[in-house]
Amino acid sequence: MAYLASVVGVHASPQPIHSTFTVSLARFTAQRKLTTLATNTFIMSLPNSNKIVLASGNPGKIKEIQAILTHHSIVTQQEFNIQEAEETGSTFIENAIIKARNAALYSKLPAIADDSGLVVDALNGAPGVISARYAGPQASDQENLQKLLLDMQDIPESQRSARFICVIVLMRHAKDPFPIITQASWEGSILMQAQGSNGFGYDPVFWVASENCSSAELSAARKNQLSHRGQALRQLASFS
Repeated sequence: MAYLASVVGVHASPQPIHSTFTVSLARFTAQRKLTTLATNTFIMSLPNSNKIVLASGNPGKIKEIQAILTHHSIVTQQEFNIQEAEETGSTFIENAIIKARNAALYSKLPAIADDSGLVVDALNGAPGVISARYAGPQASDQENLQKLLLDMQDIPESQRSARFICVIVLMRHAKDPFPIITQASWEGSILMQAQGSNGFGYDPVFWVASENCSSAELSAARKNQLSHRGQALRQLASFS
């Protein structure tokens, strides 16, 4: 067994490597917990303002977000005649920041934005960040869904794994240097055809094995418990 004679500024009798690593890891973990606690308490907390602007006009997203952030009134950026920001980022986090900053800038209120989408392994991550416009800039949910099924028509069931990704950004103001960012994923697979009428977007073709149904066949309450957006929103709510 190898030994270490010293550990980062501490000189002592030789100790087994695994023993030294365990002690160091324990100290690091404890320090990280204290740092996280201080960050959450003094910096990373939800704004005092009861009203938060949502950088989206999607009624499905509004409903899901308001159901979890119950202590805040979620209003859409349309109420302030704010045009949607151009999503020029190549990642979900970049686009969420762009949208939240734009809404905060023009509303003068705290703003929340989510960038979410479907990542399909067999399509090398597509639709990804263009999930909402997969079939074109003005595509409807149904058009996007049909394009996805067409692109996957020759892919066998065993290779249809996918996941929903959600990144949420909350900015207290447009120049917030330290926005709250949460993210989560929801594993599933893509069905051969749509089933179910609840939800929106790709829900009718997203199979949830644990529930033995599509996302569009889940109740709103159950979907919020399981979904990528529900998970990310609960992380956000924990900062209040």
